[in-house]
Parts: sequence; structure tokens; C-alpha cells
Amino acid sequence: MNKPKAYVNDAKKQVVKSLSKQIQEYPIIGLVDMENLPAMQLQKMKKSLRGKVVIAMAKKRLIKLALKQSPKGLTELSERIRGMPALIFTKENPFKLYKTLSASKSPAPAKAGQHAPKDIIVPAGKTSFAPGPIIGELGQLGIKAGIEDGKVAIKQDKVLLKEGELVTKKIAEVLTRLNILPMEVGLNIVAVFENGIIFDRKVLEIDDKIYLANLIKSHNEAMNLAVKIGYISKDTINVLLSKAHREAMALADGKDILTSDNVNKLLAKAEAQANALKKKAHIE
Repeated sequence: MNKPKAYVNDAKKQVVKSLSKQIQEYPIIGLVDMENLPAMQLQKMKKSLRGKVVIAMAKKRLIKLALKQSPKGLTELSERIRGMPALIFTKENPFKLYKTLSASKSPAPAKAGQHAPKDIIVPAGKTSFAPGPIIGELGQLGIKAGIEDGKVAIKQDKVLLKEGELVTKKIAEVLTRLNILPMEVGLNIVAVFENGIIFDRKVLEIDDKIYLANLIKSHNEAMNLAVKIGYISKDTINVLLSKAHREAMALADGKDILTSDNVNKLLAKAEAQANALKKKAHIE
């Protein structure tokens, strides 16, 4: 006996149809998690990203259905849905998209129950607090504090939470009072699809400075290897010619072979040797 199909009302069908159309129109499809994103912040982000990114929000089940129905093969992307999902559509490459969304994030205070996105550090230095109970509160969390110039001062850096650890109510309160905003509010990319490839967030999370430093290092190492083995290319030809010239000159000098480049040098050498011999033999 065939199982009856679940009824889907026309409004939901229209949502899936709209999502499916956008999936077909755009080459880059991103899956994001909007959990803990305030509505006001979302509106600001939509405004700042207008013209670059289209954000489509729908219920989790409808997003999953639209992805699974796509002829582009987005079933794997649908299996990564988490939190409060949304789809983003763009023509920017996945790495540029990640950078764009990261730049649109803003710092936010920690709340009890959240997990630290990275190590949360309370830095050493003076605070704006007058001496009082705050010293004891800080001490309860292992933060060493004292009095400097009439103000509470933190004596040394303190790693309050490691990445992934739970934020307690007490920690959240102290961080807020110290004006430390360790959380980031924005669209959190889960994965991005392009040309049959799904890029995970960790793959897209590239530090430009480290990436450039690695490129420079790789280039230098490749050049050194190419020159060492005598590999000729448009990049190495000038270096190899200069190297060959230096080695040829060194050989000619060492073997007293006259060339147009070293004739003056060898004549000067011969004259110096003759003068040394003449002096040694006491010849006037």
C-alpha cells in the first residue's frame, strides 16, 4: 500500500519554487546560520550587502526540499543545515563571499549559554572601576587585580575561556562590565557551493596576511630549487645567466685564462707577482 503524500499548501509551494528559481539563476549558493542574529542587525546587513548578496530566508524543511530538488546536486549541502538556516545567492567567488560576510559582522557581548568562538582573554591594565566588590568578583574568576592610581587594575592577562567552552552567567556579567565583546553578530557561513564543489567554512577561512606570506615563501623556495638544478624558464633565465657568468669568471681567474673581461685583472696580478719575485731576489 502506497503511503499518502503529505499535503503542502500553496504558500509553501511558492517559497520552494522561488528558492529553486534563485538556485538555478546564481552560480554561487551559500548556506548560513542566522541563530542569535537580532532582527535589527539582519536588516542592517541586508542593506550593506545589497547588490552583492541576496539573502533568502525560509523554514528549514522548505530550504532542504529546494536544495534536494535542484538539478545541481545540492543534497550534500542540504545535509549541512543547522541552527536557523538561510540561503545566500551571489556571483562572487566563495572566498570573496566569506570575506564580505565576515567584514559585515560586528562585535557583541557574550551571553550565558553561548560557547566561546575563540579564546577569550581579559587583558592586563587599568579599568574604570573604583575600588570595591569588583576586585572580589574578578578574583572569583581567577583574574588578579589590585589598585593603581585609585582605580582597579588587572595585574596580568587572563585566559578566561578557551575556544568552545561555555559562557556562564557570572562570566558574561564580568565581560560586559569590562566592555569586552568577544562574540560576533552576523551571518555565519556553514558551506558554499560552486561548480559542483562544496567549500566548508574552515576552507574559506583564510588569513590574507598568512596566505600572502606562504605564497612569497613558496615562490622563493621554487626559485631557489630551479636555480640550483639549472631549470631554465622566463623567471630563472636572468639569474642563471648571471650565475653562469660569475662561475665562468671565477674559473678564468683561477686558471689565468685571458678574456676581454679579466685581462686587466690578470695583468695586474702578473705585475704584482713579478714585483714580489723581484723584491725577493733583490733585483733592482
